[in-house]
Amino acid sequence: MNIMLRLAGISGISLLAACTSPAGPGEIKDPFEARNREVHAANKALDRALLRPSSQHYGQVVPKPVRRGIENFSENLALPGMVLNDLLQFRLEDAASNSGRFLFNSTIGLAGVFDPASDIGLTERETDFGETLHVWGFGEGAYVELPVLGPSTERDAVGKVVDFALNPVGRVLGWPEGGVKTAADVAARVGDRYDHTELIDSILYDSADSYAQARILYLQNRRFKLGDKEEPDYYDPYEDPYGE
Repeated sequence: MNIMLRLAGISGISLLAACTSPAGPGEIKDPFEARNREVHAANKALDRALLRPSSQHYGQVVPKPVRRGIENFSENLALPGMVLNDLLQFRLEDAASNSGRFLFNSTIGLAGVFDPASDIGLTERETDFGETLHVWGFGEGAYVELPVLGPSTERDAVGKVVDFALNPVGRVLGWPEGGVKTAADVAARVGDRYDHTELIDSILYDSADSYAQARILYLQNRRFKLGDKEEPDYYDPYEDPYGE
């Protein structure tokens, strides 16, 4: 874990230097486009060869209630990390709601497989360290496409590293519990790919420029989530396509 913390610090120092100011309305900073397109092509090939066929098999074999239970379990284990970010953002109400949701679903919901917390109004207040950096005043920096993880920005790339390194659940769980969490995270992301097959396929394989389409979808939806832009009128499968 100490190694991961050092890596997070090194990555943060090197990338956040570029994240000094927010992008203007409709602005796209993509100085790494040539490299990004290479990574996009590799991600697209990975989707075609592995992720898409795996998701189809998974979705057709595993019943929907079971898939939903796995997704609930994965989302529940992400809540402690969200609570930490809520506190760093001084959003105490969100921290209390996410804490209550985690405790309720972890007990009454049988380790988070079920979601009784939503029935009593304890809905998830999703957040991450990328949003924490936004609250602290860091700009989004340049657009980047990450291997496997997909569309991001320099700020959000730093956020992903820090979220992974500092996740309280990851620090507490040992083997085999940690392996179960990782397996659930992967299965949940494969399930997401299956649930949004038509939309993702239309962007990756039917659009004239899938890279540009994925880029604008990610940036518009991410900026809306952070309160910078008007709400898009579509679901963005690329906001976090493969999870963390």
